[in-house]
Amino acid sequence: MKQNPEKTLTSIPLSRRSFIKTAAGTLAFPSIVSSSVFGAGAPGNRLRIGCIGTGRMGSVNMNQVLHLGVDKEFDAHVVAVCDVDTNRLKNAADTVEKFYSEHSLKVKPQTFVDFRELLACKDIDGVIIATPDHQHAVNAIAAAHAGKDIYLQKPLTYSVVEGQKLVKAVRKNNVILQTGSQQRSSIYFRKTCELVRNGHLGKLQCIEVVIPTDSGTGISTPMDVPQNLNYDLWLGPTPLAPYTEDRVHPQNSFDRPGWLQIEHYCRGMITGWGSHMYDIAQWALGVDNDSGPVEVEATAEFPDRGLFDVHVGYQAWATYANGVKMVSHNGNPGVNFIGSDGWIWVERGSFRAHDRNIFRQEIAPDGIRLYESKDHIGNFLECMRSRKEPIAPVEAGHRSNSVCALHHIAMKLKRKLKWNPLAEQFIDDDEANQMLDFPHRPPWEV
Repeated sequence: MKQNPEKTLTSIPLSRRSFIKTAAGTLAFPSIVSSSVFGAGAPGNRLRIGCIGTGRMGSVNMNQVLHLGVDKEFDAHVVAVCDVDTNRLKNAADTVEKFYSEHSLKVKPQTFVDFRELLACKDIDGVIIATPDHQHAVNAIAAAHAGKDIYLQKPLTYSVVEGQKLVKAVRKNNVILQTGSQQRSSIYFRKTCELVRNGHLGKLQCIEVVIPTDSGTGISTPMDVPQNLNYDLWLGPTPLAPYTEDRVHPQNSFDRPGWLQIEHYCRGMITGWGSHMYDIAQWALGVDNDSGPVEVEATAEFPDRGLFDVHVGYQAWATYANGVKMVSHNGNPGVNFIGSDGWIWVERGSFRAHDRNIFRQEIAPDGIRLYESKDHIGNFLECMRSRKEPIAPVEAGHRSNSVCALHHIAMKLKRKLKWNPLAEQFIDDDEANQMLDFPHRPPWEV
């Protein structure tokens, strides 16, 4: 979502698709509100949600829960917020309180700096996790073991091994996990994948994946840590490093944070947008829950950009076991499916094809019909109550992120890699296999 750089924390409008608007008030630490707070007529099965990470994307997800939750169909309320930055924490708490006040509900959400304290609350049913990529596994695995259902922003985890461990934790504890791959809840992407899966392009031959390019320079000059930021908690499992605002996030806005371009915390656009687009590629191939490519090769540019050290331009080539080729490069984000009988290009909000009438074609009665969701957060709330699988389950999130990680490793090693998607290991390549995880700073091992 594009941001206006002139907007600050105090000038951002409140809506389901925008960032939060602050309200006056003081930071308080009240108790979790039970359903009784909402009135004698409140249903006993109201979902109680905690939000971990209330910055750029976390505020969007929190607002989606606020707006959807007051609908009787979803009946969910934000009862707790958590952020390592107390300015953002206060902003989120004020937003929640103001929203419910406007709906004649007197609610003060409980506030936490440490996510572990939020997870220890027995009367929270599910959590929205929108922390930096390097914290996803630590947060989500702990949430699964605490018995909380989870909406986890993409990419699912930073490393492949973390993803494997999160899959196990989710299944062991029988919790719902929805990956924040919201393109699955778009009719454009679902319809495209259905047409591909049902052979409407003939034999699928090639998939073209296009993602944007990072830019800019990060300032590495050390700065004093702001009093409102628990920097050690923010670093989490990554090595100790001098604080600079470009390493973390802007203090006075929800502009795009610097950590998105620093390899210790994020792999760059290959996961930032790649996790969305490779997810669609795998969904159309029907290998999104249990497989991936068997060969990957990539080249990338890593120019000197100060603190920012993730790739910028890149090209990549991958092959699946069924012979389908996948090529990737930079540009306007989208996915192009090329078959023996035609092609479909799909992007956010639109699609086009060799023949526009293809989108009017019906799927045969005995054809493959994909999971239909019209709202990604709404689907998560529905599945919390029904205990059915969400549209982007943990396995799909793990497998799409694995494709991103494989491409990143190929960029760094600069050679073709052979991958066993069943064993989730590189074939005869110890150096590449060592890059499937990273050393976690104690006590943040997963």
